[in-house]
Amino acid sequence: MPHTVTPSHAEELAVVERSGFIESRHVGIAVVLNPDGEVTAQHGDASALILPRSSMKPLQALACATAGASLEGAELALSTASHSGTDRHAATARAILERADLTEDALQCPPAWPGDRAARDALVREHAPMSRLRMNCSGKHAAMLLACTANGWPLETYLEPGHPLQVHIREIVERMTGERAAATAIDGCGAPVYALTLLGLARAIHRIGSSSETSPFALHRTAGAIVRAVRENPWAIEGPGRADSIVAERTGVFAKHGAEGVMVMAAPDGTTVALKMLDGSGRAAAAVALRLLSAAGALDAAPVQDVLNALPLSISGGSADVGTIRPTVG
Repeated sequence: MPHTVTPSHAEELAVVERSGFIESRHVGIAVVLNPDGEVTAQHGDASALILPRSSMKPLQALACATAGASLEGAELALSTASHSGTDRHAATARAILERADLTEDALQCPPAWPGDRAARDALVREHAPMSRLRMNCSGKHAAMLLACTANGWPLETYLEPGHPLQVHIREIVERMTGERAAATAIDGCGAPVYALTLLGLARAIHRIGSSSETSPFALHRTAGAIVRAVRENPWAIEGPGRADSIVAERTGVFAKHGAEGVMVMAAPDGTTVALKMLDGSGRAAAAVALRLLSAAGALDAAPVQDVLNALPLSISGGSADVGTIRPTVG
C-alpha cells in the first residue's frame, strides 16, 4: 500500500557546509529514470506518497491544453510556470485572460506581490496594490479559465475538485502517472493537488519530457509543445536569477520546482529526476537534481557546474563566502 514519506524512507541528499563544518543536512527521496523510463537510481523510497505541489503544473497545463486552452510560445510556457511576477509575466498572464475575454477579476488565485525583488520594489514605489496577475500561479489559473470558456464550463467554480476542468485534470494526472491519486488537497493557490508517489510523478514528467510534437497521439504532441515552449522561453517558467529559468536556458533541461522541496527535471535525452526534501526546503533541490542528471550521463559536467555557479548556493560569513550548499549524491 502507498504510504506517506517519513524519515525512515529517506537518505541524505545534500549538506550545508560552513567554514568546513557540516552545519545542516537535507534528507529526502529521489529517483532517476533513464531515457526508456526505467529506474536507474533511487535514494530512499520512491514509492512513498508526496504532494507534488507546483511540480504538478506541467500536468495541469497539459490538461488545460487538451481541454481547449489553445496557447503557444510564452503563453503556453507560462501556463506551467511558477513565475516571479515581473511585468513581462503579468502581461503574458493578462494576454491569456484576454483570449478568454476575461479580466484579472476572474482569477481566483490570491493577490500577491511579485517574487522578483525589482518588480516588487517598483510597485511599492508606485503605491500599487498586490495583484492576482503577480501571483506565481496566475498563468496556470488563466489557462484554466481559458479552458473553461472554450467548453462553456462555469467560471465561478473552476477550482472546485468536482468541476469538469478539475475532473479532467485529475484524469490526465492519473493517466500520465499510471496510478490513482491517493488523496486530494488544496494547493497554496487554491487549486486541487493530488497525492502521488514520487515514482509516479517521475514517470509523468518523463512522459511529458520524452513526448514528440510529431507523435500520432494528440496528448503527446501537446506535451511536446509545452516542453518546447519552456525551452524557447526559459524566462517564463520562473524568472531572472531563478533556478528553473537558469537550468532551462543553460542546459535545455525542462525543470519545474514545487513548494516544500519538490523538484522534477527532464533532460533533452529523456533522462528524468524527481525528488522531495523532507524538511520542505528547496534550496538544494536544483543542485541535487542536476548532479543526478550528470551522474546518469544525461548532462556533461561543465554545463552543470556552470549552472551550479549561477545558483544561490553560497553560505555567507560577514561579507565573505565561507561555505556552500552541496549535493552528497550523484
